[in-house]
Amino acid sequence: EPQQLELATTSKRKLRRFIVIDEVVDKLYGSKIREYFKENNVQHKILALPTTEETKSMDVVLNILQEVQDFSIDRRTEPIIAIGGGVCLDIVGLAASLYRRRTPYIRVPTTLLSYVDASVGAKNGVNFLQCKNKLGGYTPPVASFLDRSFIQSIPRRHISNGLGEILKMALMKHKGLFDLLKNRGKYLLDTKFQSCSGFADHGDAALQTTRIAIETMLEELAPNLWEDDLDRLVDFGHIISPELEMRVLPSLMHGEAVNVDMAFMTYVAHVRGLITAQEKEQILQCMRGLELPVWHSGCSWALIKTALKERLKHSGGQPRMPLPTSLGMADIFNDTSEETLERAYKLWVRE
Repeated sequence: EPQQLELATTSKRKLRRFIVIDEVVDKLYGSKIREYFKENNVQHKILALPTTEETKSMDVVLNILQEVQDFSIDRRTEPIIAIGGGVCLDIVGLAASLYRRRTPYIRVPTTLLSYVDASVGAKNGVNFLQCKNKLGGYTPPVASFLDRSFIQSIPRRHISNGLGEILKMALMKHKGLFDLLKNRGKYLLDTKFQSCSGFADHGDAALQTTRIAIETMLEELAPNLWEDDLDRLVDFGHIISPELEMRVLPSLMHGEAVNVDMAFMTYVAHVRGLITAQEKEQILQCMRGLELPVWHSGCSWALIKTALKERLKHSGGQPRMPLPTSLGMADIFNDTSEETLERAYKLWVRE
């Protein structure tokens, strides 16, 4: 708001910022970040924390809130800054939404997964009772700052992990994005999504891939930010994966668990006659090219049935199952029989 902006810029009070940063990111970039705030004469407190699925809990949120209270921020003009991967952004978003009922916060994603997924939308949350993101809310950030240079310092497996969520959007909504991943996937992995010319241009594969992924995600999320409509294409890959991911921690990363789910659902779509055998193979070949798992031994038939029961509990009694109907097109289905699912599972296991 103009009045608040004027007050913040003309006030004699020193600029102040509270920053929560993932401890791994802090080791890589902490000194640069501290130097930035020091040079800009900003009084700051940096809280470095381990932010993993195993530590993603209400205890961490309360720890952050205690530090915020001790630092004492203005709840309207001094946003909390979150710098890290998706877990960090989720935790800080929840903490900010609880402090004085709603304190502004800024997301700075440092992994490919958080760049194209957690940075977009309004959701935040933590795990509870061994259930993924069981506690949370909908509080969008005031801004997300996207900088691909962070991605060059993450391991190759983490790049592949992020590609799982990008592939999700490609299969659901964008054939052109699928073709980009199929043809340039290895290049994107090798170059770690950096613009090799030193600056991004419209012919740049990394820029094109991330831009299309984010734009298609926004198209899906923006009209349904609070999830009033439970029919969501972005739930592709998220039917079985929440149960699988929590059950086998830490052997699968989020994007990997999502891809195992998508691989199974690709078989479901094929058995239902929605996609051809050739399309199924193209999808699986693309997944392998992106170095994503297409199978995990923990994904048993019993786990799938348990996951589907959980799905019914929080989706209004309907499975609301997104399935590809061709490459880059999809629909939501509520009529997939258990017999079809079991046939798809057996074919998946066999192949």
